Amino acid sequence: KYNLSDISIKEITPMFITDFELYLRTTCKCGFNTTAKFMQFFKRIILIARNNGILIGDPFASYKIRLEKVDRGYLSEDEIKIILKKKMVSERLEQVRDVFIFSCFSGLAYVDVANLKEDNIRKSFDGNLWIITKRQKTNTDVNVPLLDIPKMILEKYKGKLPDGKVLPIISNQKLNAYLKEIADVCGIKKNLTFHCLRHTFATTTTLAKGVPIETVSKMLGHTNIETTQIYARITNNKISNDMQGLDKKFVGIEKIYKEVSMK
Repeated sequence: KYNLSDISIKEITPMFITDFELYLRTTCKCGFNTTAKFMQFFKRIILIARNNGILIGDPFASYKIRLEKVDRGYLSEDEIKIILKKKMVSERLEQVRDVFIFSCFSGLAYVDVANLKEDNIRKSFDGNLWIITKRQKTNTDVNVPLLDIPKMILEKYKGKLPDGKVLPIISNQKLNAYLKEIADVCGIKKNLTFHCLRHTFATTTTLAKGVPIETVSKMLGHTNIETTQIYARITNNKISNDMQGLDKKFVGIEKIYKEVSMK
């Protein structure tokens, strides 16, 4: 449209910004939230230019970046049990199931599981085994106490893998393809992907069992609670458990109401 291979940042106008958004949505076929993320990066560049005196005005002043709320899937405890109990038809599916379940109980993203070595599994201050590593995405520290299930999975593959690896990792693309196969044979209708496990860890493994969201956030390697809130859902089961016994704390008020209503 502009017949240019490059454009001066001083020539960026509100019309250019809306044209760029349209280009992303149509020519590039980007989704709503993907387009919004690109526009956030674009706005950040404009902000840097303004802060350094390159720009005076703000072409983004009247432009609003909106993200659609997406309900990301997670597995319930019953669905985890179904996957655990199912006899896998091949060794490859069994290995994929083990890696997936390991991350459901540790919260590690694919790349962090792939990079996990024996050196990352060590005793911490409390004498128990912990995963001690860094998130590749944000370079933040991740320290997660090992639960019994991931311990058993690590023991299963101990000394059987090369280069100090602790789990049988394949490419993320193949892993997700196998996970869809596992979902089919287990009768699970959800879109099962490896990233689903972080949501499962946040919601089913930790928050639903009473682990505070601040602790969950730290174990996931998030830098703020708002990010964790995207991952962790308050389930009806947790609401029921949290509310149990609350009536007993209002006995005095109940007596007052009964006395008033009987007059």
